Amino acid sequence: EVQLVESGGGLVQAGGSLRLSCAASGFTFDDYAIGWFRQAPGKEREGVSCIRSSDGSIYYADSVKGRFTISSDNAKNTVYLQMNSLKPEDTAVYYCAAGRISLLVDPSIAYEYDYWGQGTQVTVSS
Repeated sequence: EVQLVESGGGLVQAGGSLRLSCAASGFTFDDYAIGWFRQAPGKEREGVSCIRSSDGSIYYADSVKGRFTISSDNAKNTVYLQMNSLKPEDTAVYYCAAGRISLLVDPSIAYEYDYWGQGTQVTVSS
């Protein structure tokens, strides 16, 4: 059974930090890119970041460049999203997703991913 389990969300003040984790199981980790998406109320799901463990390539949305860092621990099949200098506009439910590397063209597009976690809430207060 494929599982993606996010953790690490919470409430933080603007300027603070959080680290999200995405623990993957049930598929060959090295064959998949892991992406982070977020969705705020009334807004479309937005691609935030993505990492391909096969070659280490990384994608960041412009809105988070310089503030968020994605990393992967292949031994643990876990991907992390370190979020620094958080802003109120970062408030959203954050999801991790897995997409087969051989088929993934645009890491920012949600429909290119096959598996999704249940999401974790991140709330940034001003």
